[in-house]
Amino acid sequence: MAAILEKIEASYNPKIQISDNRRRRHEEDDNGSAGGSGPLELHLWPLFLLIFQSLFGAANSVPWDGIIVTESDYNSLQALKHDFVDPNGVLSSWSGGAAGACSGDWAGIKCAQGQVIVIQLPWKSLSGSLSEKIGQFQALRKLSLHDNSIGGAVPAALGFLRNLRGLQLFNNRFSGAIPPELGSCPLLQTLELANNSLSGSIPESLANSTKLIRVSLGHNSLSGPIPVRLTTSSSLMFLSLEMNNFSGPIPDTWGGGKSRLRSLILDRNLFTGGIPATIGTLSELQTLDLSGNWLNGSLPESLFGNNLKNLSVLNLRDNQFDGKIPETIGELNSLKNIDLSHNRFNGEIPGLLTKIPNLQSFDVSYNNLSGPVPISLSQKFNQTSFTGNVNLCGYTASSPCHPSPPHPTPPPSRRRQKLDTKDIILILAGILVIILLITCCILICCLLKKRQATNRDKPRAVSSGKVIEIEVEPSGGKLVHFDGQMDFSADDLLCATAEILGKSTYGTVYRATMENGVQVAVKRLREKITKGQRDFEAQAEVLAKIRHPNLLALRAYYLGPKGEKLLVFDYMPNGSLATFLHGRGQNASKNWPTRLKIVRDITKGLMYLHKNANTIHANLTSSNVLLDEQTDAKISDFGLARLMSEVANANVSATAGLLGYRAPEVSKSRRATAKSDVYSLGVIMLELLTGKSPAEEAMDGQDLPQWVAAVVKEEWTNEVFDFELMRDASAIGDELLNALKLALHCVDPVPAARPELGQILRQLEEIAAAGGSGGVETSPVD
Repeated sequence: MAAILEKIEASYNPKIQISDNRRRRHEEDDNGSAGGSGPLELHLWPLFLLIFQSLFGAANSVPWDGIIVTESDYNSLQALKHDFVDPNGVLSSWSGGAAGACSGDWAGIKCAQGQVIVIQLPWKSLSGSLSEKIGQFQALRKLSLHDNSIGGAVPAALGFLRNLRGLQLFNNRFSGAIPPELGSCPLLQTLELANNSLSGSIPESLANSTKLIRVSLGHNSLSGPIPVRLTTSSSLMFLSLEMNNFSGPIPDTWGGGKSRLRSLILDRNLFTGGIPATIGTLSELQTLDLSGNWLNGSLPESLFGNNLKNLSVLNLRDNQFDGKIPETIGELNSLKNIDLSHNRFNGEIPGLLTKIPNLQSFDVSYNNLSGPVPISLSQKFNQTSFTGNVNLCGYTASSPCHPSPPHPTPPPSRRRQKLDTKDIILILAGILVIILLITCCILICCLLKKRQATNRDKPRAVSSGKVIEIEVEPSGGKLVHFDGQMDFSADDLLCATAEILGKSTYGTVYRATMENGVQVAVKRLREKITKGQRDFEAQAEVLAKIRHPNLLALRAYYLGPKGEKLLVFDYMPNGSLATFLHGRGQNASKNWPTRLKIVRDITKGLMYLHKNANTIHANLTSSNVLLDEQTDAKISDFGLARLMSEVANANVSATAGLLGYRAPEVSKSRRATAKSDVYSLGVIMLELLTGKSPAEEAMDGQDLPQWVAAVVKEEWTNEVFDFELMRDASAIGDELLNALKLALHCVDPVPAARPELGQILRQLEEIAAAGGSGGVETSPVD
């Protein structure tokens, strides 16, 4: 435990920080390479290492030449120190006059001929701002300040640095626009500004830096189109723009035959239109990630030709592509990861995809595919890779492909025989009986339809939540089923034995057990706080559309003749996460891999709510996270605000605050946002790590985030992590440490400083990958 706390003390920073393995890699970068803001593909690493060792390695390894720093550079260093906030005293070595600046005694400073050529201060917990005096270091080749908390604008004076090769400011709090003056740095090769709060567009002038190799601008609030001149760069090898607000069509000007682009990452933006044809000409491309946009249309067979023979990752998830999956994808033998899920592809899965030799990850779930899944794919990948395709078969034992019945063989021809009078009478009598039966059936159907028309409206079809049955009782009650595995009537539901599971502002939740043994969860809503029947039914159909493995789906609802309203969900046998963590007599495993898997599940479900369902949860607590038989987490109570009055929703918000999950800004604005949901997620993460309930009062008047921050920053005791996790501390210490840093980042009091959900999920998967904690996916997920 002491070793863990020493690591916390040495590296604590409320911003997101990457795992120790990545940290070591970045420290190596700062000693002569061009690291990145995210995991760099292994096939690119040796190349970048060679390039930047040639640029910086000699300067870093040569001893001091004895020349004292110039007065201009000395004054500029003092200006930098003045504008930085240095809580750990890292810059205390910047003292004693100009004589020591280039001697190697000043932290992070390297010189040549009395001029500063490298400033590298990553992971130093620095805040404050970056002085405009940075532009006076005329010999500066590399500026590395990544993984701090430095804010303010990115100085335009950086454009004065004619010798600048590498600029690494990622994982900070810079805001404002990217200065167009950066295009005046003719030797700039690496520009990394990811994970800040930058806004505005990408300056066209960046393309003036004709030696650019790596541009990483992900996880900001940038918008507008991608500059066309940047796409035609013949030097660019890595372009990462994920998690921004870029819009419009993706340019169709990707470098022609001169491009060296190897990684194109544009996921989770607002791009529209189709995939430009020139992407198919990028012969060195290895990673193509266009997921989470609004791209549409079909994929032409010609797009995946021989030019993309090096493509390893293809991620088109969560768009609106339609048509058939091109057969030519199966000719790309370097492919390892394919994700085409959450689109509108139709037809069969091409058999040629089974020929890809090294395919490791494959996902075509939630499309409109049909026909049999190729046997080799169904054997290699589990059913989650294919689920959500109603007409797809053969990927599980419960979805067999039934062969078409053989065509009947016509009987041998017979000579036509003359019918006698008796035969004619029998035939006529049979025809008359058939006509009478048909007439009776028509009359009965007409009467039933007329009766039902007086009791209910016509059912409407709903995508991914289709109404499949409406049962109207003579008393006026109505049961509406949505697609799912349930099969019960209104009588079955109302006569079931019920056990109270819990109460909330919205109503009471029961476990209902029917005579046939089927168990469901029923939420009986308080009648006086719900909307009127018409609005209620319309909003219930909207909720029924929301389907995701980590969200508890609405299966049915019942409207009683006296105004009662029941919502029906799947019953979760392992109860809530709150009961799992804090309930007595719980025998389920609470080890770290299980807890890490739960928080990843919650993050995936919350991402889908925000991105696909345009829904803010606003009441996320551990009591609203349910666990099934495999301890898979499913978020419940999302979207219920649609069914309730404004007064009821205000009470729910207040209850969430009392329980310790509500973000501080919601107390003032009374308005939940995506960032306030991130705060609630961070509290749940702390709950999983500490084993303490946020509602506990034994924390000296502090809420859970405040208590954890105080213990980590000042007390350094073993009270932070749950005792049950400490049993394997020697094996999972680094994972716990990184998860704690991430959770503290999520509960940052400043909403803009909290990470995006995609960033959180990526970090969680890196933590899981570092420790081998179960089933880490290699491609982004929803």
